[in-house]
Amino acid sequence: MSKVTGKLVVFFEDPFWVGVFERIESEKLSVAKITFGAEPKDYEVWEFVLKYYDKIPFSPTVEIALKKEKKNPKRLQREAKKQVEQTGIGTKAQQALKLQQEQNKQMRKSKYHMKKEADALKKFEQKQKKRREKHKGH
Repeated sequence: MSKVTGKLVVFFEDPFWVGVFERIESEKLSVAKITFGAEPKDYEVWEFVLKYYDKIPFSPTVEIALKKEKKNPKRLQREAKKQVEQTGIGTKAQQALKLQQEQNKQMRKSKYHMKKEADALKKFEQKQKKRREKHKGH
């Protein structure tokens, strides 16, 4: 049975508020970036997570090393406070987002290439048909 942990960081990235979801499952990290627009309220973020979490497009997984240590509860409180104050994305999260962005770029390029080939073939067939039409009358 694998343990799944998740984290959501909401921060202001000029000109919009952005949320970064990090999901760690069996030592693999996947990330998703969501743009909220105006500053979201706590209840709006919670509602978004409850409604749309299963539809969030997470990036491909990236291997990470997990540390399993027992920590002092006061230390945990201090670290939680630091994480709340901290803005930005961790480097692993940035890598995962970049990987997802590259895959989306490749998909767009392949779709465009296929569409361009189909249009060229259609245009060629129309030219051939027009040529045949011209020679039919003789």
